Order: sequence, then C-alpha cells, then structure tokens
Amino acid sequence: MSGGGILHVLLEFAFYYPLIMSLIWMSGGVIYFLRWERNEPMRVKPPELSEYPMVFLVVPCHNEGEQVRETIAHLASQQYPNFEIIAINDGSTDDTGAQLDQLLEQYPRLRVIHMSSNQGKAMGLRAAALASNADYLVCVDGDALLDDYATHWLISHMLESPRVAAVTGNPRIRNRSTLLGKLQVGEFSSIIGLIKRAQRVYGRIFTVSGVIACFRKSALHDVGYWNTDMVTEDIDVSWRLQMRHWEIHYEPNALCWILMPETLRGLWKQRLRWAQGGSEVLLRYTSKLFKWRQRRMWPVALEYVMSLLWSYSMAIIITLWVVGHFIPLPDSLRINTLLPQWHGVVLGAICLLQFLISLLVDRRYETRIGRNYYWMIWYPLVYWLLNTATSIVAMPKALLKRKGTRAVWVSPDRGLR
Repeated sequence: MSGGGILHVLLEFAFYYPLIMSLIWMSGGVIYFLRWERNEPMRVKPPELSEYPMVFLVVPCHNEGEQVRETIAHLASQQYPNFEIIAINDGSTDDTGAQLDQLLEQYPRLRVIHMSSNQGKAMGLRAAALASNADYLVCVDGDALLDDYATHWLISHMLESPRVAAVTGNPRIRNRSTLLGKLQVGEFSSIIGLIKRAQRVYGRIFTVSGVIACFRKSALHDVGYWNTDMVTEDIDVSWRLQMRHWEIHYEPNALCWILMPETLRGLWKQRLRWAQGGSEVLLRYTSKLFKWRQRRMWPVALEYVMSLLWSYSMAIIITLWVVGHFIPLPDSLRINTLLPQWHGVVLGAICLLQFLISLLVDRRYETRIGRNYYWMIWYPLVYWLLNTATSIVAMPKALLKRKGTRAVWVSPDRGLR
C-alpha cells in the first residue's frame, strides 16, 4: 500500500472509530435504561431485600488526614442495618492514623488496621479482606463520600445471583471550581456512565470503579484477591474475575462523591496511571484471551486495543501535520489542517448527542446536572488529546515495567475546593 493509501486509512480510522463507539455506547446506554433503570424506585427508597447479610465497608487510607473524618462519617450513616467499617492506615506520614484512633470512640462499628509502611492500596485491601468475617466487602477510597443508600443498592445485586462477583457504583464529582472539574462532571456521566451501561448490556465490564465497588469475598478468594504489582488493581481484578466466569454488574444508584484533579499536571498523572494500568492488564492476559472459553472478554479487549490504535493513529496524523510545516512532504502525506472540517462537525454533533442522552438518563441522580453541560463543548479538545497522549506514553511504560514491582501509594491531586 502506498503512503497516500496508508494515510487515507489512518484518516478514515481516526474518524470512524469514535463515531462507531459513540453510537454503540449510546445504544447500549438507552437499552440499559429501558431494561433496568426506567422502572426502578427512587434512589432514597430502595426495594426491600430478602435478607441483610453482614457487610464490611473497607476504606484504605494513605495520608488522608484532611478527608478521613468526613469519609468515615458517611460510611457510618449507611441506611443498611448490618455492617462494620474497616479503615486501613497504610503507612501514612500525616495524622491519618491518630485521627482514625480518635474515631474509634465515636463510631463503635469502626475497626482500624495500622500498617507500618506504605504497602500500596492492593495490599491494604487484601489485609482488610482477610481480617473481615463478612461475605461482602464495599470498598471506597479514603477521600470519597458514600451515599447513605449505596450499600443497600450494591448488596441487592449480590442477592440476585451467586455468580455476581462485584458491583461497580456510580462516582460523582465533588469539586467543580474549574473548567477541568466541570468537564469531568460531564465525562463521568456521559462517557464513563454510558460505557459501563453499554458494557453491562453487551457482556463484560472493562473495570469496576476503584473508588466505589462491592465484592463477594468468595469470588476474590477464587482469583487470589488483588494483585500487588499492578498499577491499577481495580482493572486487574475485574479482568481476572470475569476470566474466571464471574459476573460484574453496574449500579447507578450507588452514588459516591469523589475528589478529582483540577490541574493539568494532576490530571496527566491520573490518566497516565489509568492508561498504564489498562496496558499492563492487556499485556499480562492477552495470551489467555485466545481461548474459546474467554470469548465473552473479546469485545472488551478489542475495544481497548482499538482505542490504543486510534491514539497512535492520531499521533501519526498530528506528527505529519507538524513536520509538514518544516519539511516539504509529498501531497500523499501532507496534512493541511487539524481544524475541524465536515468530519469534525459530524463528530462534534454525535458527541453533543451523546451528552444529551446521558443528561436525560443521569438527571435522576443529580437534578441540576444539566448546568455543567454548557462546558462539554470543550471536552473533545481537552480530553481526547490528553487520553491520546497518555495512551501513547503508557504502553512503553507498561512494557518496560519489571514484573513483580510493588505498586505503592502516591498521593493524588484532589483538586481545588
């Protein structure tokens, strides 16, 4: 194939991949809404359960002194009758451990595990799972605020079927003081929310949310709990559970309010970690995916591979455009402009349609969420470029990472509040 033919293929792929995926996500989101959400009771009036088994609410903490009291208070206010709280102080260098010890007197259901050094989130979760005597674990981050009814909604899935290994909740953005914060409000509903709904409809979910997820302990034991050498333990455990033929569900009523980066540096570090985690999982488990028994994982894996190919395609297109300003290129390789032409108009219209659909679905969880969609016109410019760059950088990092290297805590950017 000539250089012009290759460039034509790249340009077509760069256009059709996001177009087709948006249509898949929108259709899947609508199907999910019509099948499961439309006739659900109000979030604050969850259905009665056949039983209320013991649940351990697990919160791993590393330098969470500014947030931990608020997090524990929300866990303690769960409208679920049978639970205890396990907080893991994972080698914090601030006053997290002292604050947790003080909270023991205030909250009788609270238990605290102190680890002398930074062992990483996966090890903290392992310690809590092994220390608990409950069949179900609801895991949240140390800076997250769990909605009062979240545990009830999560456990309802566990009681539906013994094959449900995990249920991922619905993270909502707390900090919205900057453009990046406002964009993430729309992203978590119109992009992440729709993707999880679509993946639930079509078979397998790429990952539970690391900030809010419920696990069946017997399923975790079956796969060996969380791996301590993966950058994103949530993606890794999701793949291993589903490759062992356990099911993962999505529960949008299980709200959890989280802090997200609102600086470009913090956002870059977060998204690079997510991208590297996805690449690590793909590299580790690709050989096992070729078995016929793993066919239900193929769409999830293919979607991720295609997203990587799209990122590298965009990188080549941008590179040719930049090089063309300094070196004369043949017409077959020249990119005249990166400004949106009719392709960009179509993608922009589809993007806005996706935001509209997600708004109509998501407004039952936030009544005033629509005011943040004014800013979503900037999403493709900011986040498509960011995700492209992080995907390109992450794959070499995953390839070069030495197997067995412990993934430990690095305190994230929690935004401007």
